[in-house]
Amino acid sequence: MYKTEKTYFITGGGTGGHIYPAIAVADYLRKYDQSAKIYYIGNPQNLEYKIAKQKGYDFLPVNVHGMPRKISFGFIKWIIDLIIACGKSWMYIMKYKPDAIFGTGGYVSAPILLAAVVSNKVPYIMHDCDAQPGLVTRKLAPKAKVVSLSFECAKEYINNPNCRINGNPIREAFKTLAKTEARNYLGLENKTTLCIMGGSQGAKTINYATVEILKTLSKDYDLQIIFQTGKKNYENTIERLKEVYPSYEYDRNLLIKPYFDDMVTVLKASDIAVSRAGSLSISELCASSIASILIPYPFAAADHQRKNAQYMVDKNAALYLEDSETSPTMLLEKITELVKNPDLLDNLQKNAGFLAKFDAAENIAKELQNLV
Repeated sequence: MYKTEKTYFITGGGTGGHIYPAIAVADYLRKYDQSAKIYYIGNPQNLEYKIAKQKGYDFLPVNVHGMPRKISFGFIKWIIDLIIACGKSWMYIMKYKPDAIFGTGGYVSAPILLAAVVSNKVPYIMHDCDAQPGLVTRKLAPKAKVVSLSFECAKEYINNPNCRINGNPIREAFKTLAKTEARNYLGLENKTTLCIMGGSQGAKTINYATVEILKTLSKDYDLQIIFQTGKKNYENTIERLKEVYPSYEYDRNLLIKPYFDDMVTVLKASDIAVSRAGSLSISELCASSIASILIPYPFAAADHQRKNAQYMVDKNAALYLEDSETSPTMLLEKITELVKNPDLLDNLQKNAGFLAKFDAAENIAKELQNLV
């Protein structure tokens, strides 16, 4: 029987940098092809399960984890789990017969993409968000129909003639949400707003430095501060904050949470951000025209966060601070450098906005549709 509806597999997980671009493409497909059947493939123990289910996507589980760095019993177990996950992915292909697959790189996307290569039945498109693409992307890119990239410099690592420099797929709300509307939604005033975040898990270095200077930023500079501590670090951060600023709970300038489900609203409400240098974070900062202070995670694979941050500095769209140099004094100095210099603040914001690419999800979705 001829199948009239299209079926897509979407995969990517482990971190928001892999999940949200995948979700953005899935959302575009669902919005503009309502007859399409979309399945999200990921690890049910990871964040992608919660996000995909919240968005109403059918979730197909694979038990896959990041590759151990050393040869050990754990490495052997990882190989066995990967083989089982590939077998399960092959069964998903046989059962649901997808017309195309979209993967955002990383270990979560490996099983279904490997199964697609082995079965030789389903075309796939890959997207990699970093200035230096990850291992899964580099190894599986040659068989992809199209490889989407965020950075022009990433092309040198990819053995595929069909590369597209799309930027990162971002959620559609980044195009439409106004700053005043975002601030109203968060219960904030219409004044200079600083967002401090270290990713969904938080960053101890950033949290430590921030806690020591929150009172100064609020009382001396009247900054409105949105502070995402990360779930793992929330309790320790609050304990320290109670010591250095006992009355912080009564400070209307502070909005502190372990995690914000809606980062679109948080970023659109902000003027300045202190952030790690993950590629998705950078794309969302640009889409929000934010002047950022980027502090790369020093242990990121292939040091890709430092390369991402350097790209932004080269474009005069961000300030840079090494993790090892992120003391309360240095962080305060960087933030006040922007607060005291409106021309610099405006220049960084404008340059970040110029780098924003809002059509990546649409472009990738159309490439997927063209494969069918």
